Amino acid sequence: MGEARVCTLCTAPQLPLGPKPILQGALSAKLLIIGQAPGTKAHMSGIPWDDQSGKRLREWTGLSDEQFYDPEKVAIVPAGLCYPGAAPGGGDNPPIRQCAAIWHPRILPLLKHVRLTLLVGLYAQKLYLKDRMTLSERVRLHPEGPFLPLPHPSWRVAGWIKQNLWFETETLPRLRSRVQQALGAR
Repeated sequence: MGEARVCTLCTAPQLPLGPKPILQGALSAKLLIIGQAPGTKAHMSGIPWDDQSGKRLREWTGLSDEQFYDPEKVAIVPAGLCYPGAAPGGGDNPPIRQCAAIWHPRILPLLKHVRLTLLVGLYAQKLYLKDRMTLSERVRLHPEGPFLPLPHPSWRVAGWIKQNLWFETETLPRLRSRVQQALGAR
């Protein structure tokens, strides 16, 4: 992961704030989180998921900050390692396409102890799930297997959750259970 942390393959205008890869992990990690790309707050702090979305994701998984940010347990390797800039209509731009193609084949095979991979958001899911399902179908119908798809935990998810009440009653308890199993807790 050391090489990835100093990557400068992309420059402005691709990365308006410049390259600053943000990821975490150790060879012993048992949980892998693949999200979209760091946001502005994560870019500024250098800490993955260091914003309200990250707080919500930690609540969903049932992990404390200490557990979530323990690289020996949790690897975080987004689809785009750097903040891609703000989108004109709000939110962030998509991750830079070539980033996952360059870094995931180098990093993910090193994570031999991963028992569960959370695919957070559509960009991460499109990298690894080649189905034609909607987000709702994918999240509801993929409860088992090595990948567990989740919606992106931004503030925009509130409306989706109201339309998909099963997410809180069925998916979140299963998610917490699978995360604990992956980490070896009972």
